[in-house]
This record gives sequence, C-alpha cells and structure tokens, in this order.
Amino acid sequence: MFNPIEVPLLNTLILLCSGATVTYAHHAITCGKKTDAVLGLILTVVLAIIFTGFQAFEYVSANFTISDGIYGSTFFMATGFHGFHVLIGTVFLCVCLVRLFLDHFTVQHHFGFEAAAFYWHFVDIVWLFLYVAVYF
Repeated sequence: MFNPIEVPLLNTLILLCSGATVTYAHHAITCGKKTDAVLGLILTVVLAIIFTGFQAFEYVSANFTISDGIYGSTFFMATGFHGFHVLIGTVFLCVCLVRLFLDHFTVQHHFGFEAAAFYWHFVDIVWLFLYVAVYF
C-alpha cells in the first residue's frame, strides 16, 4: 500500500507524464501518424484516470477534514477545484479520442485537439503551483 506522504509526489509525476503523452499525441497528429496519436491519447487518458484515483485515495486517507481548520478547508478546496478541472480535461481528451478514431483531425486541421492539449498543459502547470503551495 502507498504511504499517504508519497502519493502527492507520485501524482505529480503521473500528471507530468500525461503532459508528455499528450504532447506525443499532438506531434503524431501533425506528422499524420494516427496510430501513434491514438496511443499517446489513450495513455494520457489512462494517466488522468490514475491521477484522479490517487487524489481520491489521498482524500480518503487524509487525517484531517475540510472542517478541521484553515489547512483542511484550503487543501480540499484547492485540490478539489483542481480535480474538477482534471475531470473536465479528461472528458475533453476522451472526446478528442473519439474524434481521432472518426478521422476528424488532419495534419492541417486539428484545433479541437490543440485546445484540449493546451487545457491539459494548463492543468499540469496549475498542479505544479498547487503542489508547492500545499505540500511544502
């Protein structure tokens, strides 16, 4: 079983890896490599789901609650708000995965995917600031 102290670091690595896989998928789309794009996007979605699962594990195993004081309320509000955006991004990426299977993206026209990738990178960057602010 995971030590609750190790979960935030592991989750950070998972989210950063998902940023790399979505970038890989984007590069594959711009090169016309659909199979690689699908692989990169599937990996991104799987990593997003794992991130969400570990976040839920951290919530369940926390030795404080949202009503225990300023740290508890700040922790759950900040990480919960971020988690909500992770869920939105995951849905966004799943829609892009379906569109990728349906050949809606071409080398020249893939703005929908780029918007999802930019959003996902934004979620990554916000997590880095949250990680520093909440866990240090």
